[in-house]
Amino acid sequence: MSSKTKPQTKSAKVITLLSRTIGATLDEICKATNWQQHSIRAFLTGLRKKGYVLAREQRGDDSTAYRITQSPSDTDAKRSA
Repeated sequence: MSSKTKPQTKSAKVITLLSRTIGATLDEICKATNWQQHSIRAFLTGLRKKGYVLAREQRGDDSTAYRITQSPSDTDAKRSA
């Protein structure tokens, strides 16, 4: 018997990629989700509206990486402190 695990949603995959210390480029997110670049940008806008703080950084290979620097739960914790 194998234990069934809940399949990871594309949204969860993107958040995981963006949570890495190096973040993720649009191309990396495209490959992980099969989304088009305009869909990824819209998703990033949605994350910002939900309270995520995203940083946009240049990598050494001239690509742009996006990274979550603060999640909504971090913001709520700071407000209550």
